[in-house]
Amino acid sequence: MSRSVHRVVVVGGGITGLTAAYRLAQAGAGDAKLEIDLVERSDRLGGKIFTEHIDNFLVEGGPDTFLTRKPEAIALCNELGLGDRLIPTNPALRRSFVSRRGKLHQLPEGMSGFVPSKLGPLFWSGVLSLGGKLRAASELFVPRYTGDAEESVAAFVRRRLGREAYDRLVEPLLCGIHAGDGEQLSLLAVAPILRDMEEEKGSVLRGLRLATKAAADEVKKFPTPFVSLAGGLQELIGALERNLGIVRVRTGLQAIAARRNEGTLVFQLSNGEEIRATAAIFATPSFATADLLQTINPPASRELGKIRFVSNAAVAMGFRTRDVTRALNGYGYVVPRCENTMVLACSWASSKLPNRAPDGNVLVRVFLGRDGQEVDDTQSDDALIQTARNEVRTVLGASTDPVFARLFRYPQAMPQYTLGHLDRLAQIDRALEATPGVFLAGNSYRGAGIPDCIRSGQQAASNTLRYLEGVID
Repeated sequence: MSRSVHRVVVVGGGITGLTAAYRLAQAGAGDAKLEIDLVERSDRLGGKIFTEHIDNFLVEGGPDTFLTRKPEAIALCNELGLGDRLIPTNPALRRSFVSRRGKLHQLPEGMSGFVPSKLGPLFWSGVLSLGGKLRAASELFVPRYTGDAEESVAAFVRRRLGREAYDRLVEPLLCGIHAGDGEQLSLLAVAPILRDMEEEKGSVLRGLRLATKAAADEVKKFPTPFVSLAGGLQELIGALERNLGIVRVRTGLQAIAARRNEGTLVFQLSNGEEIRATAAIFATPSFATADLLQTINPPASRELGKIRFVSNAAVAMGFRTRDVTRALNGYGYVVPRCENTMVLACSWASSKLPNRAPDGNVLVRVFLGRDGQEVDDTQSDDALIQTARNEVRTVLGASTDPVFARLFRYPQAMPQYTLGHLDRLAQIDRALEATPGVFLAGNSYRGAGIPDCIRSGQQAASNTLRYLEGVID
């Protein structure tokens, strides 16, 4: 490679790596001094985002929506010409449920993500007992935390809202998002806004009420907090692929080793090829990045290897509408950990979004596996599908065979932001100072949702470009 040409390698072609490569391509368009390689071990780009068409059902293999209050995904869709393809979740069915002993209880109106922001609907809800409701309402008078110890999600919520509100409301919603154990998840890493509300407003309930009012303008743009794309989220992946420009896409190849040689990064690919680069963005899970950094930066590698992951799965099933006795009049339901089942949630995809199932049919997705109740290789596909079928038979009354059943496995997919996570990230950042030109991105670090991953990829691309500006040819 000529010293006048800078090559950047992006390792990992999920939404994070794709976004990073896209931003680099924009900056390097028409610049013969910048070459970009995107290396992805699977035969397609997009990672966990992919859409399938099965028997006229539109089925998401991974996430099916993203948050509107985090602007990065909306902005990227608009930039790629997908603005008119954005669709909100069904506002007429904007309700969800929590499962208790096989019975569904509607979550109270005014749930701000995972904590109730309105006391009235909470008191009318059947989710909590009278004692649990009174304890949650007393949060307005709970004093601020003055200790120095880092709190887990469970410790914080129990302290402020009570054990019952944690077990039946916050745990299945907040911890379910991460497939995590609230006793281990760090509040400051997972939901720092709750601690901010306690410190600034003296109460989470008071802070949420004020935040809900401030968000009124956003409701005018989108009637629900989540949106998707009319043809599925694969549309976003396709649009990014079409706009990669100068990027050389290398699917079906894995970066199996990396080293530094006289200031240059050298990657060995699974086909025996070597790529030399001035800089690299590692948009792979932290455990994969740890393997690649073993010789380049051992201290960073060690810390990266401490971030735990959970394996889970989803089963998509189509049913004839007449074969499901329970009305799917909402977005679905979550299942608390205290129910002692590996079922995490059930999404009613065809109620949540339009055109997900053909007329006369419904589409549901059952999510399996969480920290302590993981999906692993010892569980066969048939066993996991049967677990999902048993769930919908019991809760939804779907006793007949589904039109189709499709299992999606997500091995080592969900990073766990456990206690000490922010300290680990700080140590990783300090360690990386010794290896300029190495940048990390992805859901392992500071947010697991699609907007978080897009922001992470964009930031890594910006940091890379700033670094290249300072490299002397």
